[in-house]
Amino acid sequence: MINVIWAGLAIIGIVFAMINGTISDVNEAIFKGAKEAVTLCIGLISILVFWLGMMKIAEHAGLLDKLAKLFKPFISRLFPDVPKDHPAMGYILSNMMANLFGLGNAATPLGIKAMEQLKALNGESTEASRSMITFLAINTSSITLIPTTIIAIRMNYGSASPTDIVGPTLIATICSTISAILIDRYFYYRRSRKG
Repeated sequence: MINVIWAGLAIIGIVFAMINGTISDVNEAIFKGAKEAVTLCIGLISILVFWLGMMKIAEHAGLLDKLAKLFKPFISRLFPDVPKDHPAMGYILSNMMANLFGLGNAATPLGIKAMEQLKALNGESTEASRSMITFLAINTSSITLIPTTIIAIRMNYGSASPTDIVGPTLIATICSTISAILIDRYFYYRRSRKG
């Protein structure tokens, strides 16, 4: 459905440009946008490769395992339906660590694996379980210590201080994660009282 919407928007834009006689402006914008997209991607790749490498070093040094053990008691309380030694717990913790370091692209496969494991725990039901909803809320809001993608974008566009975003990002993501957990719990207890 989204493909149809995008195709429709593109066709409407081209037809409108042809009617107004601005098709040359559209062509220029297309090529300029494509060039900027490639430049931006190359810049993002360098930052992401660096931080993914740092994550690998942290993983081999045992830092990620230590962080996971540190957060495990808290995460176990957020996901009481998930057994402590279940593979889902490992994927949830790994996803949260990747998000913590601003590696959303690296966190995505871990999040998908976590959801697959949570779905298996839910008996392959088509209805989302409590743990699946909680994980989605936390994954979406995710506390971010180092917003690598935003820093890379700011660097590509010539920001004088690309890392100035770290403090505000940390505050905003802490607030969003706390809000997500509170809203998740509110609706869970509200639904359990009705049921």
